Amino acid sequence: MESPPPYEQHPEAAIRRIAPWRVLPPLLASLLGLWGLGRGGSMWRDESVTWQVAHRPLGGLWELLGQVDAVHGLYYLLMHGVFHLWDGGLWALRLPSVAATALAAAGVAAVGHRLAGDRAALLSGLGYAVLPPVQMYAQEGRSYALVAAAVVWATYLMLRERWAAYALVLLVGCWLHEFAALALLAHAFTGRRSRGWWVAAGAVAALLLPLALVSARQAGQQLGWLGRPGWEDWTAYGAAAAAALLLARGAERELVRVALPLVLLPPGLLLTLSLAHPWYVDRYVLYALAGLALLAGARLAALRPGTLRWVWVWPVAVALLAPTALWSVWLRTPESRKDDALAVAAAVRERARPGDAVVFLPSRRREWLLSSPRVYGGLRDIALDRSPAASRSLQGTELPSVEIREALIASPRVIALLDPADQPVDPYPREAVKRQTLAAWFDLCSTTEVRGARVALYARPHTCP
Repeated sequence: MESPPPYEQHPEAAIRRIAPWRVLPPLLASLLGLWGLGRGGSMWRDESVTWQVAHRPLGGLWELLGQVDAVHGLYYLLMHGVFHLWDGGLWALRLPSVAATALAAAGVAAVGHRLAGDRAALLSGLGYAVLPPVQMYAQEGRSYALVAAAVVWATYLMLRERWAAYALVLLVGCWLHEFAALALLAHAFTGRRSRGWWVAAGAVAALLLPLALVSARQAGQQLGWLGRPGWEDWTAYGAAAAAALLLARGAERELVRVALPLVLLPPGLLLTLSLAHPWYVDRYVLYALAGLALLAGARLAALRPGTLRWVWVWPVAVALLAPTALWSVWLRTPESRKDDALAVAAAVRERARPGDAVVFLPSRRREWLLSSPRVYGGLRDIALDRSPAASRSLQGTELPSVEIREALIASPRVIALLDPADQPVDPYPREAVKRQTLAAWFDLCSTTEVRGARVALYARPHTCP
């Protein structure tokens, strides 16, 4: 009698052969990503940009990228495809980031296994998945989780010397966000010994150049809102750098050569450059945390029961779980983001009458309603000259100051969407005219505080409801 094939003889044995380090990190990352994915039905303004841009026709999307936001162009195209296949609201917006974080956790484990073995692989992958910033961007409709996954797997391909695949994966990461190119500096500590790395790195740089040239022209619009790094940025970087250097002591040389530059160089260089040109935001170099997870996982894996370090390190690690758990819960609330575009739209819906005028102070806060077209469509945007689609911009263009003033005066009721009271006001003439006209010609009927915003109702004198 013919015996069954080997894979049919003992299926339970095949399951047991699946190493935990391959399965548990992406599984944990997926579970954490899906937990509270709707974030209380909230969506902050950066995600709102993703939603409204990805819903534009391909032709309109292409025209937009020629004017602004080319740095996110590949991500918008990807999300356009996602929404074309399934327009599933907040879940469709965020699931690609969940999947990318699971992929990144698997990649961290694969790098850890390559450099330090099974236990280090498991602990590194799990550690990456639970890091609060990783959890945060796993649930955000932006490109940063995808960039991190690309950089992590490019690191693994570099260790395997699969140079064509390395160049392709890293190039995808760079086209998702240009600052992924800073990973090349970290990779140079390992790859520079190989001619193949130099060829691959050169190919990535050359093929990224067209995007760099286009986005350089857009840098004023794209990054003009950024200021120079504050003490919080330097403190966070200093803490991460100190932890990485401490964990690197006594670790395997090859692991240190791969992980430590990844922690130190991309954020450190971007912070330094930002002293002259403010470009730094921590999420732009989220992938640097993979290096920290690798060092921590390898150090924990090296500990042996009964040693002095085992006695004090594991209680410290367990003690960190409590604040991490609290932070994780908070990340799944609307309060964890700067504002809530959907809450603003809901507040406007409750207070507005059909045909009411709406005005945005500043104009870039038009984004709060662009992702709620039913609410926005019932109002008269009296300052708007050309819509976002017609102007090939993110928030549209506005009329001259004189016309804005005339349109305001002619409106019996105005819904004004404003930044919180503690935020500085824009000094530009259009914004000043809006404020002055509302103060001189209208009564303030009510102001509603919403997460990161104010919704104010103005009416002609003595006509407030």
